[in-house]
Amino acid sequence: MNDRPLSWRSPKTEVRHSPIHGRGLFAVADIAAGDVVAVKGGYIYDAAQWEAARERLDSSEIQVGEHLFIAPADVAQWEGAMLFTNHSCEPNIAIDGQIVFVAMRDIAAGEELTHDWATTDDADFELECHCGTPSCRGVISGRDWQKPELQRRYRGWFAWHIQRRIEASNDT
Repeated sequence: MNDRPLSWRSPKTEVRHSPIHGRGLFAVADIAAGDVVAVKGGYIYDAAQWEAARERLDSSEIQVGEHLFIAPADVAQWEGAMLFTNHSCEPNIAIDGQIVFVAMRDIAAGEELTHDWATTDDADFELECHCGTPSCRGVISGRDWQKPELQRRYRGWFAWHIQRRIEASNDT
């Protein structure tokens, strides 16, 4: 079995304890706006396959298309598949396409790398937010992408499958 991690994290980053939740991804060197900071790797699951694996693989997925997800194949690959990017209502990284995360602005060494899950998630969940930012929404959901203020704020920073849904809803 190949011991290489499924996901890639920039050498300018490291995983450590996060004040937001569990472990997080942190900059260990300055990162310029537009730099790639992480790439999600794994195996493609359709919705039924992911639902069957969800409990065993514990939130290790990212949705990459309508009813398609990328995640590790088994528990042994979990650590190497994780990006450890926690949610923030004032993120400094965003998805660029389906699996690539880039810096939205210049990021200083020491900052936690966070993305707003509204830009990647389309699911039925609600969680208390612990980002602690001035604009914290308090509760985040898997449907936050539907909020017009977030659609305006993150225009160009949504996963492509969510961006297509936004554009389709604006066409009606």
